[in-house]
Amino acid sequence: MARNRYDMDEILEDSFDVNQLKRLAGYIAPYKKKMAGVILLMLSSSALTMAIPIFFQNVMDHSIPEKDMKSITFYSIATLLIALYSGISLRIKIKTMSVIGQNIVHDIRYDIFCHLQELPFSYYDDRPHGKIQVRVVNYVNSLSDLLSNGIVNTFTDLCNLIFILMFMFALDVRLTLICLCGLPVLAFVIILIKKKQRRAWQIQSNKQSNLNAYIAESINGIRVTQSFVRENENTGIFNNLSKNYRKSWMRAVMFNFTMGPSVDIISTFTTALIYVLGVRWILAPDMTLTVGVLIAFTAYIGRFWAPINTLAGFYNSLLTAISYLERIFETIDEPVGVRDEPDAIPMPEVAGEVKFSHVSFGYEPGQKILEDINFTAEPGETYAIVGPTGAGKSTIVNLISRFYNVDSGKITIDGIDISKVTLHSLRTQMGIMMQDSFIFAGTIMDNIRYGNRSATDEEVIRAAKTVCAHDFIMEMENGYKTQVNERGSRLSAGQRQLISFARALLADPKILILDEATSSIDTETELLLQKGLNELLKGRTSFIIAHRLSTIKNADCILYVDKGDILERGNHDALMEQKGEYYKLYMSQYDFLK
Repeated sequence: MARNRYDMDEILEDSFDVNQLKRLAGYIAPYKKKMAGVILLMLSSSALTMAIPIFFQNVMDHSIPEKDMKSITFYSIATLLIALYSGISLRIKIKTMSVIGQNIVHDIRYDIFCHLQELPFSYYDDRPHGKIQVRVVNYVNSLSDLLSNGIVNTFTDLCNLIFILMFMFALDVRLTLICLCGLPVLAFVIILIKKKQRRAWQIQSNKQSNLNAYIAESINGIRVTQSFVRENENTGIFNNLSKNYRKSWMRAVMFNFTMGPSVDIISTFTTALIYVLGVRWILAPDMTLTVGVLIAFTAYIGRFWAPINTLAGFYNSLLTAISYLERIFETIDEPVGVRDEPDAIPMPEVAGEVKFSHVSFGYEPGQKILEDINFTAEPGETYAIVGPTGAGKSTIVNLISRFYNVDSGKITIDGIDISKVTLHSLRTQMGIMMQDSFIFAGTIMDNIRYGNRSATDEEVIRAAKTVCAHDFIMEMENGYKTQVNERGSRLSAGQRQLISFARALLADPKILILDEATSSIDTETELLLQKGLNELLKGRTSFIIAHRLSTIKNADCILYVDKGDILERGNHDALMEQKGEYYKLYMSQYDFLK
């Protein structure tokens, strides 16, 4: 997949093979009994309708010449009952298959979403989110028609073809062979466009993905767009992407529309030939063909080419679906870099000792972010991590939570290697506040309770008061029941951070991780918050990343990180006495504030 680019087509890492259709069949398998019942129902309906042309033959050759009104009445009533049964069967089929098709779509989408929940941060770091979203929604939706109608129609129409051919051969072998002459021509057309058609739908899915990625990016960045007056430029980019999508779609459906007209042309030609030869044989002196047989046969011709046309449509849907299945299964097959080991055990209730032993890590092979990191945080201690931007501060805390696996070395909590325990049992004992204070659509109460669904309203309010969020929440129109938009657009950056802070604290963690927790909070609020933090940090092992060094002066140990290594360590007073890198950093902020 293209890396963080909306203008680059995705490249499939694996080519399509028949095993992907087998995987699709695995989703269909739970519904095979209901589908078999629908197929049998439709076959019974088709079998009965096969008799209608025979009724016409008997009426033309016998009932009308013999003026037999009873038989005409009988055939009319029988035809009406068959049509009624066929209509009821079709209604049952549509209703049943619509439910089955949507259930299968749900199952596929559910598997994709569940897998996305397990994929590591690195997967999302490297991909436009719009290109991920289009696979979960659009691509899966594109399978709906194939699953709801295509499969049952294909089985039914294949059986119908066999029934129809049996009746056609029984009526007249010569006319049947003339009708079948069109099939080799149709097969040649299919072979001719097959590869181009599949490739066209792959390109179309690429252009759709690019367009979706840019739309998602534009919506997320709309404030920046309007601030820098980029509306016209962005509209131009969108226009080009939309044109590319339209062009690719038109080319793809052009191949699809080739099938229908091809079937119509071949069927019209063979039907005309049958009429010409049929009339000649009727007018021949030995009259080798009757009018009733010709009328019945022409009725079967329509029934013969109708399923051929449906099968051609199924073939088109299948080739379209294949281009989407490739993307869907590629996502499901994306390896989960961070997952429970087969023999992983639940993490016992932790006391809080965190130890890094010769830990090295890099996001890309050969590019180390951390190199041979060693330190031990005792239970209840507060560790502050400082250093220049890009030094690896956030990487250290991400490794504690095992959002990434270390390249070498070991991280232990209470002497237990965190790679040997289940992720759920590890992370449920941590409270984490990231740099990105993400707010979900819903109430403020729900957002704070996100990490502890069993918390009472009183506990939520207590956490909010601890982080000094209670006052501004109560000033909103509905207090804690106030609805906030996705990403918290109604809230200021500082308010979003305070809510995220309360969310982390409510989890009542043994290990607390605060990544730039106070970066968007004003100085007055920071002073109030610091009082609550001092009480909260007691008895917890805490890791705090902060650029404002005034917030970490009371930390038990401060790690100065740069160039992948811990250059200095100690408490504030000790590091100030050394007059090293920490001292320079602190004094630069002090001078700036003066």
